[in-house]
Amino acid sequence: QVQLVESGGGLVQAGGSLRPSCAASGATFSTIRMAWFRQAPGKEREFVGTISRSGAITNYADSVKGRFTISRDNAKNTMYLQMTSLKPKDTAVYYCAGHIRSASVLATTTAYDYWGQGTQVTVSS
Repeated sequence: QVQLVESGGGLVQAGGSLRPSCAASGATFSTIRMAWFRQAPGKEREFVGTISRSGAITNYADSVKGRFTISRDNAKNTMYLQMTSLKPKDTAVYYCAGHIRSASVLATTTAYDYWGQGTQVTVSS
């Protein structure tokens, strides 16, 4: 059973940076496609970005493109979300997600079988 654990969230001022991480266990990490989602209070969970199993290909939501970068270190079984130029509207609980099976649509929650517990990111104005 794949287990995902996020860490590295926190409180930051607008314009600042954070780098949450997601540690995986229970499967060979390089076989897991990974993604980040976020959920703000009172809103649905939304796609942030995804990274291929090798780390060579990433895709992002328009709202974070150019500000957020997803990377992974398969030797360390860890994925990262480098967030820069943070805005108050980025405030949310950030979740990492993964799947081993194939999926044609990667920007939906239903594409992922494994989820972390979430890490809070708060951006103050």
